[in-house]
Amino acid sequence: MNHQPPKILVVDDTRANLVAMRHLLADCGAELVEASSGNEALSQCLDQQFALILLDVNMPDMDGFEVAALLGEAEQLRDTPVIFVTAAYADDLNRLKGYRSGAVDYISKPINDVILQSKVRVFLELHTARMQLQQTLEELSARNQQLQVEIAERQRIEATVRHQATHDMLTSLPNRVLFHDRLLASMHSTRDEVRFALALVDIDGFKAVNDTFGHPAGDALLQAISARLNHHVRANDTVARLGGDEFALIFNDVGNVDTVLQRCQDLCAVLAKPYQLNGTRGAFTANVSASIGIALSDDSLESDEALIQAADRALYQAKENGKNGCVLAN
Repeated sequence: MNHQPPKILVVDDTRANLVAMRHLLADCGAELVEASSGNEALSQCLDQQFALILLDVNMPDMDGFEVAALLGEAEQLRDTPVIFVTAAYADDLNRLKGYRSGAVDYISKPINDVILQSKVRVFLELHTARMQLQQTLEELSARNQQLQVEIAERQRIEATVRHQATHDMLTSLPNRVLFHDRLLASMHSTRDEVRFALALVDIDGFKAVNDTFGHPAGDALLQAISARLNHHVRANDTVARLGGDEFALIFNDVGNVDTVLQRCQDLCAVLAKPYQLNGTRGAFTANVSASIGIALSDDSLESDEALIQAADRALYQAKENGKNGCVLAN
């Protein structure tokens, strides 16, 4: 908090009155700034912040009413309290005019030192309270901003953790946990007229690439295979890595059997194309293929495991048939 003393502006065109004010307010705890004209007072207000302005009403060129009105027009000055110091205090019309000009109080001349000091003390206390409130609000605002940053960072970390818990770290595909969730969701939303298909994919020849070029090359190949799978499925389908070189695909809203078979045959052709990769031993070309076992959703299947087993049996048959092909489960 700012520990500098508050400032009071005393405006009077009579030098003797300024000296008297200085003497009466010497121990008020505020720094006194003096102005001998309305123009000088306005200039001081633009350069400094005041807790209170003691403004003489009767001044040549620009009287206190005009000064107060101009202060009220400036956004940064309109909240500064103004006390008129005048010999016309008993005049109700002048007093009303003063309030309309922006005065908050009157002190009549000749000045009663007890009244002056008491009123100044009250306004200084109000100023101190307002400054403390302003500082508290600024601190709260800064803290709120910090909290927003902390909340955003926590949300980012939580999202990262959730993603890591449900996705394969190497390929960023859904892992086995998320695959089972998606499979159950598809089974629960299936209707007789809208079916889905499960395809299990096993990469033919992957072990040979790992043995020949090393595990980093195998990882690069898995990432390339994942990218091709992702690129050749629809947005509402799921591509998951179950582990090793085993992948699973959930085709939602499939039409007839021929459509599913054609899509899987297209995937076989895509996955069998050569992979130009970079490994720890330099650039190399990997040639692999894919065997795919397919199972269509069926009301007779009692669980997701039954569907997986059906697709797995079809995958085994695809490998028995010579690999690089698709088999639909009975």
